[in-house]
Amino acid sequence: MNRSFVLRNPSILVFLALLAFFTLAVTALSEGFGVALISTSFVKTLGKTLCLALVAVAMDLVWGYCGILSLGHFAFFGLGGYMIGMWLMYERTRGIVEASLAEAPIPPTPQEVVDAIGNQIFGVVGSSEFPLVWAFADSLVLQLLLVVILPGLLALVFGWLAFRSRVTGVYLSILTQAMTLALSLYLFQNDSGLRGNNGLSGLQNLPGLDAVPQAVVSIWFLWASALALGLGYLLAAWLVSGKFGSVVRGIRDNEARVRFLGYSVESYKLVIFTLTAMIAGIAGALYYPQAGIINPAEIAPIASIYLAVWVAIGGRGRLYGAVIGAVFVSLVSTWFTGGQAPDVNLGFYTVKWVDWWLIVLGLSFVLVTLFAPKGIGGLFDLIAARRGPDRHGDDLGPDQGSLREKEAVE
Repeated sequence: MNRSFVLRNPSILVFLALLAFFTLAVTALSEGFGVALISTSFVKTLGKTLCLALVAVAMDLVWGYCGILSLGHFAFFGLGGYMIGMWLMYERTRGIVEASLAEAPIPPTPQEVVDAIGNQIFGVVGSSEFPLVWAFADSLVLQLLLVVILPGLLALVFGWLAFRSRVTGVYLSILTQAMTLALSLYLFQNDSGLRGNNGLSGLQNLPGLDAVPQAVVSIWFLWASALALGLGYLLAAWLVSGKFGSVVRGIRDNEARVRFLGYSVESYKLVIFTLTAMIAGIAGALYYPQAGIINPAEIAPIASIYLAVWVAIGGRGRLYGAVIGAVFVSLVSTWFTGGQAPDVNLGFYTVKWVDWWLIVLGLSFVLVTLFAPKGIGGLFDLIAARRGPDRHGDDLGPDQGSLREKEAVE
């Protein structure tokens, strides 16, 4: 990421500056560090929105730049949330159990403490023993590593099997959706080891920080989410700006030609697919402690479809478009489904936005696809007037950017 990279992409500095300004402004207006003009619940909403923007950037990399319409990236997002949620729930429960057992006349043995923790966590599904998947739940470092490793490993295995078979297009999208559905259905089972439909709850309570108010914790997570989004955006912009990005876009536009030129198309796809899965896992690990709960419904295929809709509305093939789409849809969805949007009385029927929001979202996706394929991000092209130099003659070839005005004049 040298100086020339930044100079070639001034929009990166603009994005990072806007992100920093937004973060500082929210901090100054928050209840935890500022003048209390923004509620703690809305600060959490904004923090979660930044996490959604990060997973949208990952989706734009794999779909907008590489042409792989993945309908499974929210599964990686959810896996990241489950990994950090296991540690949060274990440590939180351990603190409660140890505090209650400390009053016992006979000090409990370490095994008794573990059994009591297991009973508290898994009693809701009729069990008290820790499954194998919880083997590292007591280690924050290992669970943080799993936040990245597990989604990346799943993407690596799935991608290797799919790409080496040269599955493309709608068939690949169906396979990613099937993977997501299978994972979701597995997690719904009580014997999955992750409490089935109950999921993991109480994630907003950070172990050992009971005295710290949620107003302060919400700002900490806002800072972490903003930092992750900034670094993720910078990494994505660097990847697509050089030769790697040119090859990836070539795969999107004409995969057969790129393969004919000698590039290992499958390797490039696998790198993008795996890397974006890891980014999605990090986004999920930051999102669910702010949401407070995670369950298998979060990994359902419809969530990944929503993710594709966000990117399409924002403008795929533009990193800032993905961010705009995720932020716009997330905040508008919160407004419509949170009861803040007033109902519309048509006389013969009352439109309740809580019921109609998904229809509005679907209609917006259709309209954008038909009439504004560049999405909201395409508006910036009009504002910036990104046009080629004025030509005084006819184009001399298919690549207008390679024309010289002198040649056109002659």
